[in-house]
Amino acid sequence: MRRLLCLLTAAGATLLTSCMVGPDYKTPKTDFAQEWTESAAKEGRPGVKEDPRWWRGFQDPTLDQLIEVASRNNLTLQAAGVRVLEARAHLNKTIGELFPQQQGISGQVAYTKLGSALAAPPTARADQTTDQALFSASWEIDFWGKYRRSIESDRATFLGTLANYDNAMVTLIGDVASSYVSIRTTEERLRVADNNVKAQKESLRIAEAQFKAGATGERDVQQATTQLAQTEAQIPGLQESLRQTKNGLALLLGETADKIDARLAGVSRIPQAPENVATGVPRDLLRRRPDVRAAELSAASASALIGVAKADLYPSFTLSGQFGFAAATGGSGSLSDIANWPNRTMGLTGGFFMPIFNYGRLTNQVRVQDAQFQEAALNYRNTVLTAQREVEDGLAAFLCQRLVVAQLTKAAAAAKRSTDLALVQYRNGQTDYTTVILAEQTQLAVEDALASAQGNVVQGIVSVYRALGGGWEIREGRDVVPDDVKEEMKKRTNWGRVLEPAEHLPGAANQSQTPPATGGDASKKTGEAKP
Repeated sequence: MRRLLCLLTAAGATLLTSCMVGPDYKTPKTDFAQEWTESAAKEGRPGVKEDPRWWRGFQDPTLDQLIEVASRNNLTLQAAGVRVLEARAHLNKTIGELFPQQQGISGQVAYTKLGSALAAPPTARADQTTDQALFSASWEIDFWGKYRRSIESDRATFLGTLANYDNAMVTLIGDVASSYVSIRTTEERLRVADNNVKAQKESLRIAEAQFKAGATGERDVQQATTQLAQTEAQIPGLQESLRQTKNGLALLLGETADKIDARLAGVSRIPQAPENVATGVPRDLLRRRPDVRAAELSAASASALIGVAKADLYPSFTLSGQFGFAAATGGSGSLSDIANWPNRTMGLTGGFFMPIFNYGRLTNQVRVQDAQFQEAALNYRNTVLTAQREVEDGLAAFLCQRLVVAQLTKAAAAAKRSTDLALVQYRNGQTDYTTVILAEQTQLAVEDALASAQGNVVQGIVSVYRALGGGWEIREGRDVVPDDVKEEMKKRTNWGRVLEPAEHLPGAANQSQTPPATGGDASKKTGEAKP
């Protein structure tokens, strides 16, 4: 027993002093602009305080409520939360590989009866029963860091699922806000169409009165009828688009479509866009964009797997041992003697395994992992550049559409005045009805374009904050998996403490403050996982 303890102590000391093969992860170099483009930098960031709940800037309580409901009920988001639990459980499993990989208790009872020719001497018993109970274990010592690199990789993967959850939250909030703005914009376009229908009905009435009075011909009536019918024909298409957008919003909320109208009841207006956007500087994307963090954590995981593959090139060292008791009925023995200390049995084996003649397979596996890491590093760099482009696109849309709204506002007022004057002149016989039709067509087109542009300004704001990665912070202080889902999982499986937020959200607050992309080993920026 003393020898066993000595060997285990020596093995533990060897493990603590052993090296880890493979590269230590370093953040890939990325390119950042010092500022956003000149026009956006001037217009978009003057002293505006950043607010994680950026949609509150629209001052629309209905939108606030919709985002809150979606953040709690959206099924895609809940699935992303369950993947966090999956990754945490997998990390715990990998940590268990540091300990003896095979261990267990075995026992057996054997009965043997010998023929008379084999039973010698004559006084020996021809039958015998033996029993034994053994504890056995086999441990591959992590001399080259194979298992520790696996833990490093799985820890990065685990944190990556948290980042992916946050990214799903950003996407969800952006989708809800975008759908809501589309609904209010379509409702405004319907109001424009309805108002033009009312005005054109009045024009038709005037044309009919002029025709009955003999002041004009039938052509004016037919032209007025045609114009009215064309305008009315636009309404069903807008209503269809509105219904489909509402159905999509209901899906985002995790509800059936019949409940969405009640949630949208109240004042219907396009949200008012704030004057400025708090964009920060491009490097802020490392802190705000969860998909940037996820891309880097994916690279960190791939980097650690290079070490796992390299460890297979070197010899592995194992310790195997067993300890237990055995008894037999032969001679003066009895099966009940199994509990006696003299009947103990033990064994300890140390060994190593050195791979030969298959270095082509093992070496190429290292090359595969290295290529996968390089791919992940390039993907991270591309994600950073894509994020900057998306912010620039959103800022350009916001600023340009704001100018469009200013001009269309003037055009809409002028078009309305032109229609009124054309109708007065037609009544007085100073112009024909074609002038009225052209004025009405222009008014409808300009007012519809103005409503669309007003919605596009707000959509530009949504695009900017979506590109900046804003909104994921609302999950802080609450679990990523709803209580009812966890209760279902508890009924099926013993999850232990893994379902507790403190167990599957370790280091999340620190991670949100200091993202792994600032440098160093991203996979180690969290507390140690517990098996």
